[in-house]
Amino acid sequence: EAGDVISFHQQDGTVLVFDGDGNLKRSWDSGVTEGHGMTLVKEGGTEYLWIADNGRKRMPTQAYEYPDGDAQVTGRVVKLTLDGQKIMELERPDIGVYRQGNYMPTWVAVHEERHGGNGDVWVADGYGESYIHRFNKSGEYLSSINGDEGQAGRFACPHGIFIDRRRGDGELYVADRANHRVQVYDLEGMFKRAFGSDILSSPSGFVTHGDLLIVAELRARLAVLDKEDKLLCYLGENEEV
Repeated sequence: EAGDVISFHQQDGTVLVFDGDGNLKRSWDSGVTEGHGMTLVKEGGTEYLWIADNGRKRMPTQAYEYPDGDAQVTGRVVKLTLDGQKIMELERPDIGVYRQGNYMPTWVAVHEERHGGNGDVWVADGYGESYIHRFNKSGEYLSSINGDEGQAGRFACPHGIFIDRRRGDGELYVADRANHRVQVYDLEGMFKRAFGSDILSSPSGFVTHGDLLIVAELRARLAVLDKEDKLLCYLGENEEV
């Protein structure tokens, strides 16, 4: 609410807090490997930061690819105060897909109580097994979805998730990036619809502004959509990059 900008310094795991003019106000060690997705929430008048850590760091010495070999992957999801104190860490779900597969979370979405929600925490394992997991507000694992339960099919790199409240009770938007589309679920994990394969190349994350939905795309542009999921325009389009 202060209008600050919160960012993550990938090289050394530092969280940096800037004021609205770009002046550094404070910084602190996050304790995570790779702050991939950061989600700001508010509970009882206090703001907290959720960080999804995919557990591996791309190396500039290797053209920003992941290290060679069988480097250990230590994906995790943590809840922190805005000065870096850890409040909670979610356990990796104890389900069969992780007997051999990697857990590499990329994003967190919270069904916040201040907006009429129940406090559930949703975690996208976008770089691991392409599952999305649901936890209650106490951090207890509840369930998972992977796209197979819906009509559109299996997720492929569900990189970003977002609870969209433009339609009343809220919907879970999934940036199904490698499938070049968005899938929409209700907040009990039931499939509702899919869209975007004709207008999106690489949806990665979301934010709303009034009735507009802005979709960040990996291939260098923002897509602006209306309340009915229809494309209005692209901003900053630069696919050549």
